[in-house]
Amino acid sequence: MSNTNIEQIADILYHAKTNNIPCLPIRNLLETASIEKAYQVQAINIEKEISQGNHITGKKIGLTSKAVQKQLGVNEPDFGTLVNSMEVSPDENKLAFSHLMQPKAEAEWAFVLKKSITKEIKSIEELQNYIDYAVIAIEIVGSRIQNWDIQIVDTVADNASASHYVLSKEEIPLSHINFTDCQMQLFQNNKLTSEGTGKACMGNPLLAVQWLANKMVEMKTPLQKGELVLSGALGPMVNLKQGDQFKVVIDQFKPVELAIN
Repeated sequence: MSNTNIEQIADILYHAKTNNIPCLPIRNLLETASIEKAYQVQAINIEKEISQGNHITGKKIGLTSKAVQKQLGVNEPDFGTLVNSMEVSPDENKLAFSHLMQPKAEAEWAFVLKKSITKEIKSIEELQNYIDYAVIAIEIVGSRIQNWDIQIVDTVADNASASHYVLSKEEIPLSHINFTDCQMQLFQNNKLTSEGTGKACMGNPLLAVQWLANKMVEMKTPLQKGELVLSGALGPMVNLKQGDQFKVVIDQFKPVELAIN
C-alpha cells in the first residue's frame, strides 16, 4: 500500500470526525486488510491532533473481551491513543452530546504510570512496579464508521473507537483492589444497565496493561511515565443519548459520574 493511500484513508476518518458525519467502512480501501497499516492510519490522525495543539495523555485498550475478539476474527486486543481533548474534567463531569458520534459508555479501570516501560514485562507482579495508582473510569467510545459497521482494521484505523473519558478523583493503591473479582455496576439514569467483574477484561485488567506495555515496546513507542492507560471494559457497553446521567461503582470505592448535556 502506498503512503498516499494511507494518508487518504486517514483524511476520510479525520473529515468524518471534524464534520461529525460518519463515513463508510474503510477496510475495502486497504489494498491488504493489514492491522499494521491500520495503525499507520491511526498514527497519522494522532499527528494531526498534535498539530492542532493537543498532546498525548496515554493509551486505551480495546477488544479485551474474548467474545468480541472472536466476533472480529482476532486473537489479541487493539489500542488507541488518548489526547487531552478527550478528557472530561472530573470537577465538572459534564460532556456535550454534540461532541459525540454514535456514542456508547463503558466502565473500566484506568492506571497511571510512575515509570516508563522500556523493556518486556514478564508478569503482572513486575508490571505493578511501574504503576503509580488506579482510578475508576467511564469511557465513551464512538465510531466514525457508519452504523458501527466495523471489522478489526476499521476500528484500529479509527483509533480504537476512542472518544472521551472521565476519571474518578480517588487514586487507589493497587494493593487495595481485587482485580479479578471486583464488582462493577454502571447506572444510567439511576437504572443498573451494565455490570461485570474484573475477569471480563482478559481475566484481569493488569493482563491487558501487560499486553499493551509489551506491544508498545515491540513497536518502539514505549509507554511513558505519567501516561494513563484505560484497560478495557468490565461489562457490556451501553448506548447513550443526550440528557443521560451515568454513575459507575466498583466495590467500596468512590463512584465516578458523568452527565451528557
